[in-house]
Amino acid sequence: MRGMLVFGYGNPGRGDDALGPTFVERLEQAGTDAARDIECLTDMQLQVEHVIDLRGRMMLLFVDADASCPPPFRLSRIHAERDSSYTSHAMSPEALLYAYRQVYGAEAPPAYLLRIRGYGRIDLRVTPEGEIVILEANPNPNLDHEDEFAQSAAKAGLGYPRLIQRILTLALSAAR
Repeated sequence: MRGMLVFGYGNPGRGDDALGPTFVERLEQAGTDAARDIECLTDMQLQVEHVIDLRGRMMLLFVDADASCPPPFRLSRIHAERDSSYTSHAMSPEALLYAYRQVYGAEAPPAYLLRIRGYGRIDLRVTPEGEIVILEANPNPNLDHEDEFAQSAAKAGLGYPRLIQRILTLALSAAR
């Protein structure tokens, strides 16, 4: 059995909709010992073809931006559910789990959905048993250009002036 799949999805061209893929990129950059049992995957949307990626996993973690969830994030267990996205090109994680059941005639591995609102920093660890432990959610990290948040953005190719501009743009769009 393969380890955990962390699947971040969203559109990097749409501002904070890129939080899912960005989370996965940062997890990959962390390079912790526990990461050897984690496979990361990103895409702009969930599609029925992704049932193949779920097979044989110990656990699934879907990560997505969600402007309607309580800040800064919400982690919840999810289950297979047929919804209106079941037959569409862009599926919900629950509909993807439902498609998995239809294709393989069995339940998908245990699945969780991490919904992230706005910008911020979530510090997490994965135990040797594959459990996700959230250490801290920092919805307003220090924005000094030499601090961790700005340095992480720089490593991801987002320089300090662009980081500040992006935060302001997101804040203004959320206030509208």
